[in-house]
Amino acid sequence: MHLIHRPRRMRADSFSRRLARETLLTRNDLIYPVFVCEGSGEQQPVDSMPGIHRWSIDRLIDHLQPLVDAGLQAAALFPVIEAERKDPEASEAVNPNGLAPRALEALATHFPGLGLIADVALDPYTSHGLDGLVDDKGYVVNDATVEVLVEQALVLARAGAQVVAPSDMMDGRIGAIRAAQEEAGMVNTRILAYSVKYASAFYGPFRDAVGSASALGKADKLGFQLDPANAREALREAELDLDEGADMLMVKPAMPYLDILAGVREISDLPLFAYQVSGEYAMLTAGVQNGWLPESAIHESLLAIKRAGADAILSYFTHKLFSGLPQT
Repeated sequence: MHLIHRPRRMRADSFSRRLARETLLTRNDLIYPVFVCEGSGEQQPVDSMPGIHRWSIDRLIDHLQPLVDAGLQAAALFPVIEAERKDPEASEAVNPNGLAPRALEALATHFPGLGLIADVALDPYTSHGLDGLVDDKGYVVNDATVEVLVEQALVLARAGAQVVAPSDMMDGRIGAIRAAQEEAGMVNTRILAYSVKYASAFYGPFRDAVGSASALGKADKLGFQLDPANAREALREAELDLDEGADMLMVKPAMPYLDILAGVREISDLPLFAYQVSGEYAMLTAGVQNGWLPESAIHESLLAIKRAGADAILSYFTHKLFSGLPQT
């Protein structure tokens, strides 16, 4: 055969494969989601997420120290709220002395250069496990929920969060939070909008970790999270958050929705993040632990997410992979 085009030529040697490589995963691409709980000296394993723990504030600082020393840019904080502090109105969400504000204050003091991303959502705080206030029929009401989210975002920003991340999927909450921040003079507090959050089956281990699974029971979140069947609706949600003043956009989950991630990338030049969620972590971890997958599958999964358009990835694998990735 006399072929002009032989694509395999560039794959023949390691040096040419590296030179032709289009996507590189580095330490700067990863954001570490962490769970914080009450108490002191606590390191509680999450059974459905092997290798992941709930940390008391003091132990979380110890856990993060080597990662920050190695160049970790940002961590996303998720509080584990005790059952007795939950109620239908999510009143603990706006408590300036609550777990999340105290954790943010401690982390900001100990790690002044670490980016702190605070989750803005009510499901960890509600006794019913839903992401907002509900009416007498159990329907999550939008506007009253947004009012609480606005106050929650302000509390978290005052405590030290440089980034507030509304993950609730209420209509209009990005614009309302932006307006409140401007009025409060918090002009540099960034908003990471969970613009595209699907009503996914891949969230189960996370709900175990934060203790919302038992409260949610057999209820679902189909009334506010996106239908997994829909793509055009996802782009519409992203466009609305762009118009309302988001600084960054998020697609969640990541790997089952790479097409959506690529679609959002096409319509926006804003920083775009993806969340490799708890179910993705659990599946890959089980595959590796049982010998069904090589460990390289973890890196491959993250590379695919970045290749699809993500500028950064929230991943529970951050602490395991971090030291093995290039700095930039």
